[in-house]
Amino acid sequence: MNEAQLAFLTLYLVYLVVILLFHDTLLMYPFRLLTTFLHEMSHAIACWVTCGDVRAIQVYENEGGVTSYVGGCRVLIIPAGYVGSAIWGCIFVMFSGGQKTSTGAAGVLVALLLISLCYAPNKTMVYLNLGWAVVTSIFIYLEWQVFSPILNYIVLFYGAFIGIHAIFDTYQDTIRRTVLRSDAYACYEVCPCCLPRCVGIQWGLCNIFLQLFGIWVAMMQLSEECENAGWWECVRNEDKDGGKLWEWEERAMHDLEDWLHW
Repeated sequence: MNEAQLAFLTLYLVYLVVILLFHDTLLMYPFRLLTTFLHEMSHAIACWVTCGDVRAIQVYENEGGVTSYVGGCRVLIIPAGYVGSAIWGCIFVMFSGGQKTSTGAAGVLVALLLISLCYAPNKTMVYLNLGWAVVTSIFIYLEWQVFSPILNYIVLFYGAFIGIHAIFDTYQDTIRRTVLRSDAYACYEVCPCCLPRCVGIQWGLCNIFLQLFGIWVAMMQLSEECENAGWWECVRNEDKDGGKLWEWEERAMHDLEDWLHW
């Protein structure tokens, strides 16, 4: 484990402690609403991908939300909320390591925040989206014009909070209890073979995996093998000569041994 990987992991653990301590406080309320927005936006994206028509995207003050749509494939649209928000958390964690990648992730978030305002948003969502779009754009400006690195830390926190909150949200709404109007119950109505709580357990495990996968990819990006390789080259496991940067099994064992010795 090199210094960059150690710094990343330490910062993530610090973020994790902060999120666990203050998750339910007023301080984290804007972040919880942001995660709700990404939950609803994921429903909308799944609807568009499956040729549906999104009529409205709304986020409420009580941290709930609704995406109204017509058509599309419900089997994919329904789980896209909880799993989709976890995917966004994974993406932000993965892309937090570099200046260009963190800028790209932040730019996509700003675009989603603004595009969604075209779909009958309520007042809460208008204020939420404009506020987060302005704040994130300011950090992008600061990163490129004033001080760097700063956006890396912001995007990493976005990813950590969104991913962890997606796990908590899935547990609270689909595993701990069964809500008749929840996504898990809607999925059960479409596929009666799987009870709502079983659906929630599957989503929860998937969300945990996505957050861990994001951390793993980010750690690989900071490894010595990827030091002189582009982001895409590193993800494809190839160096400039076409050879593999690491073997999956061997690398995993080496990382485990290094962690135990460290």
